[in-house]
Amino acid sequence: MASPRIETVIRERHRMGECPMWEEETRQLVYVDINARTVCRWNPTLWVECGLRDPGGCVALCREGIYVVASGTCLGLLDWETEQVEWAAWLDHDKPHNRFNDGKVDPTGRFEAGELLKGLAVARLAEGGPGHLKSLSSWRVLTAGPAGHPNGLDWSLDHCTLYHVDSLVYSVRAYDYNVQTGGLANPRLVCQLEPEQGMPDGLCMDTTGTLWVACIDGGRVIRMDPETGTRLCTLEMPVFRVMSCCFQGGGADYPDLCVTSAVDSLSPEQLLLELQAGHIFKVTLNTIVWLSYSYQRSKCS
Repeated sequence: MASPRIETVIRERHRMGECPMWEEETRQLVYVDINARTVCRWNPTLWVECGLRDPGGCVALCREGIYVVASGTCLGLLDWETEQVEWAAWLDHDKPHNRFNDGKVDPTGRFEAGELLKGLAVARLAEGGPGHLKSLSSWRVLTAGPAGHPNGLDWSLDHCTLYHVDSLVYSVRAYDYNVQTGGLANPRLVCQLEPEQGMPDGLCMDTTGTLWVACIDGGRVIRMDPETGTRLCTLEMPVFRVMSCCFQGGGADYPDLCVTSAVDSLSPEQLLLELQAGHIFKVTLNTIVWLSYSYQRSKCS
């Protein structure tokens, strides 16, 4: 495999760039800056952002211009044109310090997100009211499985396994996944990282069936075999606080890996040394194909 090429594509100094996803229909990268409380969109000619009222845990595609957002303990749909969010579900009113973190859409269109200190949370539109935003009032939230600091997640190629990062214990775990109900069972360890490797954060899967794990405070992205936990290669990034990654559609043979980073928690001395801290990077790889899904598309159109 040819050596990867790493380049900066967004030179904004994001406080905490997270949860990137590629929107193929508009060919844009969409992600959140958690502590800046913004959702951002980028293509090679334009970078724009939309504000949220609370720290933005994650964003996912519903249909063109409409995104599922998790902000604080709230879930809703963001209309990019109006910059308005119709909030639909709230988690743990009595626990204001909890918030949603990383999230993603599963192969059936169900949206899943982790809640800090609580474990995995599953949210989806109930039956009825297709095509109307008011149907969001029937969101239901389920919880399944404890996790200290739930982070990146993605699914196996056969959709039968959910892979999930628990950052506090430096682990990547797997669960048997019921694609019909979103239920989880049979938790098991895929890989245990050492602290000197950096804390695992965001995660994505490619169509060869391997995982890519961003390591915050490790300055790297690790590619691993989920069946054996074996590290296949390591991308050394030019910044320390590497947050998350996703594949950018650029053709089936030569897509790119987008990698987000952060400036928050860096010292003044580190900021002087890391001039690219907080930037978004594109890593050109060879023969890797990307995967992504849209939230309940048939019910949001």
